[in-house]
Amino acid sequence: MIEAGVPSPTVPYGADQTLFVVIDRRDKATEIRIERSDLETTIGELVAGCFNDPVKVISFNTLEHWVKDISPEIAGEIRARCDIDGITLPDYLRDFVAANS
Repeated sequence: MIEAGVPSPTVPYGADQTLFVVIDRRDKATEIRIERSDLETTIGELVAGCFNDPVKVISFNTLEHWVKDISPEIAGEIRARCDIDGITLPDYLRDFVAANS
C-alpha cells in the first residue's frame, strides 16, 4: 500500500518515466490495474494471454504530467502483429481489439 505523500518505490520522485497501465477485468464487477514501464513488455504480455479481459491501456508520464488512453494504438499493433505472424487474433483479445479499432 502506498501512503499519501510518500513517493512510490517503483517511480522515484521527479523521475521522467512513461508508464503503461493495463486495466483488466477479472469478472464483470472487478477491474485490476497492472503497471508496466515498458511498452514492448506490455504488448507482449497482452498477446501472451497474461490478462483475463483487458479493457484499456493507459500511458502516463511522471515528469511531464500527461495521461493518454493508448488502447486504439495497442489494438492496432496487436492486430498487425497477428497479421504479420499469420495467426488468428486470440479469443481473449477479440473484445479489446474490437472495442478499440
